[in-house]
Amino acid sequence: MSEKRIRVLVAGCGNMGSSHAAAYHQMEAFEICGLVSRGNSNRELNQQLAADYPLYSDYYEALAETKPDAVCIATYQDTHEAYAIKALEAGAHVFIEKPLADSVAGAERVVEAAKKHQKKLVIGYILRHHPSWKKFIELAAGLGRPLVMRMNLNQQSSGHAWQVHKKFLSNMSPIVDCGVHYIDVMCQMVRSKPVQVTAIGARLSESVPEGNYNYGQLQIRFEDGSVGWYEAGWGPMISETAFFVKDVIGPKGSVSIVAKNAGGVGASSNIDAHTKTESILLHHADIDADDRFTKNDEWIDMQDEPGHQELCNRQQRYFYDAIVQDTDLTDHMNDAVNSLRIAFACDESVKTGQVVML
Repeated sequence: MSEKRIRVLVAGCGNMGSSHAAAYHQMEAFEICGLVSRGNSNRELNQQLAADYPLYSDYYEALAETKPDAVCIATYQDTHEAYAIKALEAGAHVFIEKPLADSVAGAERVVEAAKKHQKKLVIGYILRHHPSWKKFIELAAGLGRPLVMRMNLNQQSSGHAWQVHKKFLSNMSPIVDCGVHYIDVMCQMVRSKPVQVTAIGARLSESVPEGNYNYGQLQIRFEDGSVGWYEAGWGPMISETAFFVKDVIGPKGSVSIVAKNAGGVGASSNIDAHTKTESILLHHADIDADDRFTKNDEWIDMQDEPGHQELCNRQQRYFYDAIVQDTDLTDHMNDAVNSLRIAFACDESVKTGQVVML
């Protein structure tokens, strides 16, 4: 596969950083030149990979010393903009976990830096690499217009997962951090201009900073009449009843992701379950003169059902191909900024109690 081995610096060695590093470690296309973390997670990752990659606690020092071809940024959201721009200025391509930045203006600055320095910028929208989610979007697009899109991902987190969520909550809400994935899915389904959003939220724990919330629900209206809602909550108090809903309704029927195992009790905080589809149910609305259905529902069982690690592997293959094939990523970057703009508009709606026009 490799025309050139890409030397990559991995910044952030938590859940996603570790998975991306594992992808680089097993791929001939990449060579890890350093692991960056503020704590001991990079040492633990070295042990996990049975490797001896150079370890750094300071990102800027690591960037200057390793002079990588590419940087993978999987740190907390408040570092994304600065880390990405510094890497692009240093001549490195960037793979960055979502959200692209902790503000819309910051995301736009990162995209401008990628264009200015003519480097590739790939954002970690993991669902775009999942064949079942691609099929889900394809089937939804065939249901006619308008669409009603219903999605959620609530996480009953405790222990380490809740500790991570509390760190996320220091500067971002669940409907922004997680919502960008599902807003992106909705935008792909309708390919129509979003015109307004409204959202509600609640602060359900003293561990959540004043002014932020660990439960939120957003609603989007699109120009073509389509509507969508998304719900996300983090914390030990979150219910696991109906925490996994992925459902689209249109004039011609409906399509749903039915994940009996991934949507089961005790699975809401399992990161490997979040992308599972297992089966897709396609319902046809066709009726006869007596208003009886004329077509049976269809169960679509996808043969290619990658786990979390394999999805990270596929993202990194996409990143590599974008670099060596000089792929035009304009739409990819614009979509990332667009979904973040919508998510922050929803955040504004929660905090102001007002409808936000886009």
